Amino acid sequence: MPVPGVSLPPPRPPATAAGPGAQPHHSLADSQPHVEAVALSDAPPVAPRPPRSTVERLLSGPNGLGTAGLRLTPREAPPTSEAQPAPEARSEGASAAGGPAPDLCPPSAHDSAPDLCRPAAGDAVPGLYHHPVPEPDPLRVEEVSGRIKTWAVDEVQTVPPEWQDQFDGFSVGRYMVACHPDAPTIDHLMIATRLMVAENAVDDCYCEDHGGSPVGLGSRLLLAHTALDALHTTPEYEEEWAKSLQSDAPRRAYRSAMDYFLRQSTPSQADRFRHDMARLHLGYLAEAAWSETGHMPQVWEYLAMRQFNNFRPCPTITDTVGGYELPADLHALPAMQRVIALAGNATTIVNDLYSYTKELKSPGTHLNLPVVIAQRENLPDRDAYLKAVEVHNDLMHAFEAEAAGLAAACPVPSVLRFLRGVAVWVDGNHYWHRSNTYRYSLPDFW
Repeated sequence: MPVPGVSLPPPRPPATAAGPGAQPHHSLADSQPHVEAVALSDAPPVAPRPPRSTVERLLSGPNGLGTAGLRLTPREAPPTSEAQPAPEARSEGASAAGGPAPDLCPPSAHDSAPDLCRPAAGDAVPGLYHHPVPEPDPLRVEEVSGRIKTWAVDEVQTVPPEWQDQFDGFSVGRYMVACHPDAPTIDHLMIATRLMVAENAVDDCYCEDHGGSPVGLGSRLLLAHTALDALHTTPEYEEEWAKSLQSDAPRRAYRSAMDYFLRQSTPSQADRFRHDMARLHLGYLAEAAWSETGHMPQVWEYLAMRQFNNFRPCPTITDTVGGYELPADLHALPAMQRVIALAGNATTIVNDLYSYTKELKSPGTHLNLPVVIAQRENLPDRDAYLKAVEVHNDLMHAFEAEAAGLAAACPVPSVLRFLRGVAVWVDGNHYWHRSNTYRYSLPDFW
């Protein structure tokens, strides 16, 4: 069932990783040739349904004898807090049909009983369209947390003693286990975890919390990027460049994390990641330029910047972490690129919403979507925040609709599993933001 704009390439043989120590990739399709799809959602339907359409069948996941273990998470949704209405379920094949989730605390509730609607620590943003996830495997969380701290503190010296409380509070092990429940081994999970810590080291040390500044940022980012995308120069100057990669914590972290990544990834996966990191650095530079000039962007300009300065490098490696490969020609499909972009945009607005109060405490004006909406559309802070929730919800519904359309048009097992992995990453990212009360608290708008 092709759809306009999606042209399917001819099948290609499975790619294998290159280089010393590389391991071959075995996708779900390699071991289960008759599996039709990997579910984009595990939430059960709320009522009996008539016979399913082809799209619903594709999105419902593998079925039949011997396929139960192929689901990445249990079908049952975890219980929700009694203090918060349950989020709208992601029903099979129809998740994008509705509009934005309603405000769970309508104006009358704010006026008559505000305490009943005020979210407690660890609650989701009221009205935010999201999906609950199971608690991440505690044994995996413990193992990943121990390994990543050893790497960050001892191997690359990225976290000095005075920052270790903040590092522990970040809970990166729980974050990555929640986002990658299909990772076959701890080593696969560590790929994503090292890259996440390295990216945060660059953000903190070059841009924000630990001595970062917009002044001279372009030069620092360019030199750090060569730890991901190696400099090809003459022998006379290559030695100096190689020494520079050990000169500060961000470059040490980038270089080491990328070396580990290359051991598990294929050349096309590595090139894809480098491209998305260049996008990220371009977004950093735009935000820095606005900071230097005092420019308050229009809302659409801010959203354009956030499409680059966002989480996209994280879900784009979901197949590497899962131990398989989405072939480069399928990854490059315009429809797939739109799905990935929408996922990155939605998850980044989640960060804006949960970090809102944290950023208000920082000196100067810290740009995030509620702040930009309030300034540019002349809205009270509460109304601007709630409008940012609506923007997130619109992005989420668009992401799910586009993913469903692509799954129906291109039911290739690697495509379906990759779409599933991106959807799981989106949900895991929200879980981490919601539950990380060490870093985040919600504004008193309810």
